[in-house]
Amino acid sequence: MENYLWGAAILLRGLIDAGDYKQFIFPLVFLKRLSDVYDEERGAAMEVYGDEGLADLPENHRFSIPDGAHWDDIRGVTKNKGPAILQAMRAIEAANPDTLHGVFGDGDWGNSNLLPDSTLNDLVEHFSTKTLSVANLPEDELGQGYEYLIKKFADDSGHTAQEFYTNRTLVHLMTMMLKPEPGESVYDPTCGTGGMLISTAAELRRQGMEWRNLRLYGQELNYGTSAIARMNLFLHGITDGHIAHGDVLGAPAFHDKHGRLRTFNVVLANPPYSIKAWNRAAFTDDPYGRNVWGVPPQGRADYAFFQHIAKSLNPTTGRAAILFPHGVLFRREEAALREALVQSDLIECVLGLGPGLFYNSPMEAVVITLRTQKPVEHRGKVMFINAVNEYARERAQSFLRESHQKKILKAYESFVDQIGFAAVATLGQIAEKNYSLAIPSYVNRDSTATGDVGGLRLDETLAAWRRVATESDCAVTDLITMLRQEAAQ
Repeated sequence: MENYLWGAAILLRGLIDAGDYKQFIFPLVFLKRLSDVYDEERGAAMEVYGDEGLADLPENHRFSIPDGAHWDDIRGVTKNKGPAILQAMRAIEAANPDTLHGVFGDGDWGNSNLLPDSTLNDLVEHFSTKTLSVANLPEDELGQGYEYLIKKFADDSGHTAQEFYTNRTLVHLMTMMLKPEPGESVYDPTCGTGGMLISTAAELRRQGMEWRNLRLYGQELNYGTSAIARMNLFLHGITDGHIAHGDVLGAPAFHDKHGRLRTFNVVLANPPYSIKAWNRAAFTDDPYGRNVWGVPPQGRADYAFFQHIAKSLNPTTGRAAILFPHGVLFRREEAALREALVQSDLIECVLGLGPGLFYNSPMEAVVITLRTQKPVEHRGKVMFINAVNEYARERAQSFLRESHQKKILKAYESFVDQIGFAAVATLGQIAEKNYSLAIPSYVNRDSTATGDVGGLRLDETLAAWRRVATESDCAVTDLITMLRQEAAQ
């Protein structure tokens, strides 16, 4: 399956940029799957009715495939292949407006200089070598193949991968921390290709629990990526999935019947890091009341996403896990926002992780969990976990092994001090540190270094040094990121 999918990308090498593979290969895989499943459903109906007219009735099919839009129709076209593919995709979208509108994205299929007929014919013939019916390829297997392809495109496209791929071993850990339940609503405000949403269904399925009644919601700024997310959910067998396209800070897509932000049981998110091209003026007078902690600086929208997520949590059952860079824990220009965040008592855990878990980036990651209704014994407290050494690295990629996930999860659930690894701090203790959430201020990595040196506590000295070093490293990273953004503009 992996060779079959990646073989299509090889046909495009040298013709288009690696970052654009996804605009063409994902829609073709999806179109082939729709056509093959339609044929499979038609064959089953023929066995029952023995009549072609009855077998074609809409009630026998999940999706409608109009005349001329089937894979076999496309395969029969040899000239002007790109426009024929685009016409078939738009016809399918129009025939299924409630479920497939815009699902094939906005790839430039009509550009014969980019994709000549010969290349498109080779692609179609490549995908025609296998039948992607449910019997031949169950939803879980096809979904895994799709995830493989997403990761391969991330590997091939370099730094742009972060826009649509989050390290799946880290996503799995975040999902286990929040423990989604059957029937709950799950939301990702910057969903990329939908991997975090899919992880919740996969976790329930792994535990043998009902997963098909999860209600999944996501929003994604990039139109093509949002289309891939919708395809990804469909190919994983998720029917109650809602993916919206648009800017979640400027125009959040999901509302309740009163026009307020819809709230969710579970939120998983990896917001874009410190963007500066956002409408700060509009957020200052936000109609949804998301600026309750204050208005973030123009050059860093992190706390705008933070507040959007907090406002999107169900007031009774809401819990969130958000992947951020360490800077949100201590940057001076966000001090007032951070103080208000801490005083809200929403923060449950600050989890520091090792380098490289941001895809194709050396930065260390931090996961912050929020919970609207903490257990009584956890109220007024925050758990800090320093898991900077809990990762593996192979072929230039960092990931979490199962042993790393289990160790971190056990510490998170126990909510007790573990020398050198975890510590529980009261809000008062955090206030004494000027509301800094820098993990070395609370967890000392070296549990043996606790003696006095020259009248100073060595553990306190080391913690202070590490805090300053972390701030310095993040400041350098921020500067490099800013310079790259300005150069790109």
